[in-house]
Amino acid sequence: MFLCASALGSAYIMLNSTSSRFPNGFGNDSGELGHNIMDHNKPGNSNANVEGHLDVAYTGRRPNGFYIPRYRNVGKDKRDYLRGFGYQGRAARSNYSRFNDTPLMGAELKKAALEPGPWTIGMTAFGEILPYHENHAKLDRSNKDKHGLPLLVVDAVVRENEIKMQEDMRNDAAEMLEASGYKNVTVRSDSYNVGNSIHEMGTARMGADPKKSVLNKFNQVHACKNVFVTDGSFMPSSGCQNPSLTYMAFTARAADHAVSELKKGNL
Repeated sequence: MFLCASALGSAYIMLNSTSSRFPNGFGNDSGELGHNIMDHNKPGNSNANVEGHLDVAYTGRRPNGFYIPRYRNVGKDKRDYLRGFGYQGRAARSNYSRFNDTPLMGAELKKAALEPGPWTIGMTAFGEILPYHENHAKLDRSNKDKHGLPLLVVDAVVRENEIKMQEDMRNDAAEMLEASGYKNVTVRSDSYNVGNSIHEMGTARMGADPKKSVLNKFNQVHACKNVFVTDGSFMPSSGCQNPSLTYMAFTARAADHAVSELKKGNL
């Protein structure tokens, strides 16, 4: 069986699947099920105005923007926090929303909207969150939803390492935009909570030691080899890149391994 819901979804299903063999949740011999919740540290974004290029337009769906790979805590660069971050960004011409706060109406608004807006550029940092055992999800069996199922309670907070990282994430973005000659640089400092990036990971971590992890290197539950979990719950760390392709690659790898084991009669 392949389980691929989401990090919290798989945690819920497995925690709620109890038996005499698994009284604390399916495959939870290690006690790590539901723990080590991660997301991506994303405390805001930075924007600036681009002068000129008003004769340049674009049509259709562009394939992507730009990406700046991680450079902090790499090589000789040492910071007072662990791991690092990268940036995703894009340039675009301002859309119709630029008229939201203007007094224009009727024909005057229509005429203005026919003109492409000025160019702006924006970039958002995505940083790594460490896999803290304290960041966890559990079932509240005393409170149930309309279907009679226990509620999932998530206790996950941003900790000191990620807060320290956020200062560089904001300051570096502003420095890059200003050094590139862009104008009116603004840095939005959002109040960040785990889950804001919608890149939830962890809760059924992969590892070689069954005493410290839930899944093996092929995404199999250590204690039940015919169950594979291939969503973000298997991630032992978060990195700073978008994780979707990693999930897809590991799912393909797990499926290939499952087929191979089935042919050998091991599953």
